[in-house]
Amino acid sequence: MILNFKAPNSELIQPNILIVDDHPFIIEGYKNAITRYNPKEYDFIIAQAHDCKSAYDLLEDQSTPEFEIAFLDISMPAYEEKNLFSGEDLAKLILKKMPYCKIVLLTMYTELLKIKTIIRTINPNGLIIKNDLTFDELLFAFDKVMKNEKYYSQSVVKMLNQSPHNSIEIDEFDKQILFHLSKGTEIQEMPQYIPISLTEIEKRRTGLRELLKIKSGSDDDLVREAKSKGLF
Repeated sequence: MILNFKAPNSELIQPNILIVDDHPFIIEGYKNAITRYNPKEYDFIIAQAHDCKSAYDLLEDQSTPEFEIAFLDISMPAYEEKNLFSGEDLAKLILKKMPYCKIVLLTMYTELLKIKTIIRTINPNGLIIKNDLTFDELLFAFDKVMKNEKYYSQSVVKMLNQSPHNSIEIDEFDKQILFHLSKGTEIQEMPQYIPISLTEIEKRRTGLRELLKIKSGSDDDLVREAKSKGLF
C-alpha cells in the first residue's frame, strides 16, 4: 500500500519511504512521526507492508517507486519461498534493488553479538532498540538519517561500548537450519528447503551444538540458546 499524505505540491521534496512491521499500531506511530517532520519542505509518500511476503510483493511490483528510506522491523513473519526470514534479509534485498536507499532497522534484540552482526552485515543508516523508541526519539533518528548521518539508539551505543568478547559467527545456511529446526522441520526434509546436502546439514547442526556448548538435550535446546543470542 502506498499513500501520499499531502496534496501534490511541486515545490515540496517528495521522499518515498517504506515501512515494514507486523504491528499496525507501530506503523501508524512511524507515519505520525514522519509526517510531522519539516512539513513545509517535505511531502512524504509512504508505502507499508506487514511481513516479508507483502514487502517482497511490493518490491517486485513494477509500479513501486525507488525508496529513499526504509524502516524495517527485524523480527517478522518469514517468506520461506524467497529465503526471506527477517528484516535483515529484506534489507539485503532492498539494497540489491535500490542501493541508495537508507536502511533503518528496529529490533527488540539486546544481545551484543546480534547487534554487531547486524552492523557488520547490513551497515544500516539507523539501528534502534525498540525499548528506546519514543516519538521524539523516532523524529530525532529520522532527522539524522535525512541529513545522511548515522543514528544508533542509546542502548545500541551502550552495547557497542562494552568490552569486546568472543564473537560467534554463523552463515546463512546455519541460520536456515536453525529456522527450520524452530519450525519442527525434520533434518531429512531440510534439503528440500536449503540448497546443501543432508550430510552437510547434519554436520552443521553438530557444529552449532558445539559452538553453543549444547552438550546434551534436544534440538529445542539448541534453538532456544541460538535465539537467546539473537543468531536468527
